[in-house]
Amino acid sequence: MTLSTPLLSPGIKRLVLVSVLVLGAAAIWTMTQDSKDSGEQKSIIADAPKTTAGAKTALTVMAITPQFVEWPRMLAANGNIAAWQEAIISAEISNLRLTEVRVNVGDRVQKGQVLARISKDTVEAALSESRASVAEAEAMLAEAKANGDRARQYQATGFLSAQHINQYLTAEKTALARLNAARARLQAEQLHLAQTAVRAPDAGVISVRTATVGSMTQPGQELFRLIRGSRLEWRAEVSAADLGRLKPGVTATLTAPNGARIQGRVRMVAPTVDPQTLNGLVYVDLPVAETGNALRAGTFARGEFELGRTRTMSLPQSAVLLRDGFSYAFRLDEQNKVAQTKVAVGQRMGDQIEIVSGIAADARVVASGAGFLADGDRVRVVDAPATASKKR
Repeated sequence: MTLSTPLLSPGIKRLVLVSVLVLGAAAIWTMTQDSKDSGEQKSIIADAPKTTAGAKTALTVMAITPQFVEWPRMLAANGNIAAWQEAIISAEISNLRLTEVRVNVGDRVQKGQVLARISKDTVEAALSESRASVAEAEAMLAEAKANGDRARQYQATGFLSAQHINQYLTAEKTALARLNAARARLQAEQLHLAQTAVRAPDAGVISVRTATVGSMTQPGQELFRLIRGSRLEWRAEVSAADLGRLKPGVTATLTAPNGARIQGRVRMVAPTVDPQTLNGLVYVDLPVAETGNALRAGTFARGEFELGRTRTMSLPQSAVLLRDGFSYAFRLDEQNKVAQTKVAVGQRMGDQIEIVSGIAADARVVASGAGFLADGDRVRVVDAPATASKKR
């Protein structure tokens, strides 16, 4: 049996051909778009690092140059406040009872003022006895003197023997000696009576009181301590290397614990140095009128000695950055790139800090915001205000 394949008509053939052509064109267009998109993505990826590296953001900073100013040259020191001189007031008689104490710690006293009183009954009784002894000795001397005068009258006539004459003259001398001894005892008792009143040897302020009513006194027993003249001094510790820079008359400024600033003057520089600390003491007199409320003996105080004035280079503290224990400033070059530069700093005054070395006098540095910068960063620079310009 023979099979026959039906023939397609011409119209159907043309339709099939057109469909094939359309599908082929669509496939070619799709492949072209995919290839183009892939190329653009590769180009973007390749160019991305270059765009990121070239577009690094920059801070806007203010550029300044160091200032030259006249600053006092200061030497810092620490030390304690102490009494200029402290007098120890004690009893001078023994085995007598304290009957009255008139002052306390912190009281200001005048020279000769009575601070305490000691029982004087026993002393007064001894004084009366001494007065009676003096009167008795005076009477005996009068009798002995009369006998002596008669003996001297009869010495030339031979009416009395030489032995009797010598006895009368010796008795006269003995009576005179006894009178002098009685008077000395009277004077001692009068002194003891005066010592029953404990008096201030100088004007000042009472710093210590150990006297207690009812206690028994002993010679040398401390009853009070007195800061003479109410004067205090600052005993500053200064290194041996700096002691030679100080001399009497140099001005010192102390900062009291309450923040007050007090000025004094160097009275003396110690001639010796502590071998353990290699520090020496500098004694600074403090004004009495200004130490009443601000300073107390025994307190710790910081201060500075003014060694003269000098012209120095300075920057605002905001321009100096502390990193890893060192001080840095960010110097600007002609392309406005910053370079982290180590600087040596000195003393501070207000918001300024002394620059000892590290940058030139005409260098441009970043005024503030240094903590946000790194070495090599490019920045945008704005003009500094007139107040920040360099002073010559």
